[in-house]
Amino acid sequence: MVVAFALTACASNNPAKHEINQEKLAHIHYQLAIDALGKEGMLPKAFDELMKSNALHPNQPEVLDALAYAWLLRGDMKKSEQYYKQALHHGGRAATQNNYANLLNKLQRFEEAEAMARLSLDDPRYPNQDLAFINLGDALLGQKKFEQAIGAYSQAKMFNPNSGLTQSKLANAYFQQGRLNESAELYRGLLRIDPDNRTIIEGLVEVLKKQNKQSEARMILQDFSSKSNSSLDKAWAMGKIGQME
Repeated sequence: MVVAFALTACASNNPAKHEINQEKLAHIHYQLAIDALGKEGMLPKAFDELMKSNALHPNQPEVLDALAYAWLLRGDMKKSEQYYKQALHHGGRAATQNNYANLLNKLQRFEEAEAMARLSLDDPRYPNQDLAFINLGDALLGQKKFEQAIGAYSQAKMFNPNSGLTQSKLANAYFQQGRLNESAELYRGLLRIDPDNRTIIEGLVEVLKKQNKQSEARMILQDFSSKSNSSLDKAWAMGKIGQME
């Protein structure tokens, strides 16, 4: 009790120091939350740390942004949007604008997503320019603005030339536009680098089906099924083959 009283007295006599300590503790909880968000099965821990951080030092845009992402991971789009709006209201800038654009794309509110992605790109200091251009491309593709979407994905590629995600987005955009040969070429290049990637295989198979190259599509699916260690992937591949019979 003596120690508790001494600490309380210190805090009351030095309110500025107490506030700084609160901010430091809030930041520690925030860092623990970010670490938890990157680990499987740690979402409840992330929520706990973020809520503690927000209680100690309320309305910090990076904390609200992380809470929005955590709610997105939990599948609650409504709460996620609420926290992104709060983060923007309290000073969130390019990172939050870009993250919110990603959510708006998932909600298929593509015009709003385009506007938000462009806002994030207004800041040339934002380090994740490639992700912002990808979100812009997704928003444009959702509006069937194929050439503009391809341009956005190409910009993303300039910032991150080795990104398989950008190449996959470009391949899908070519497919959506009907440029099947270019799409197939990109997917084949990606498959050589990452032969176990189901998303890439699915994209290439769809292109091959449009090109009436069912035999090649079957061979790719059979090879994937025989080499995969996942029973779910094997079942998926065999199901796709069955659909082509």
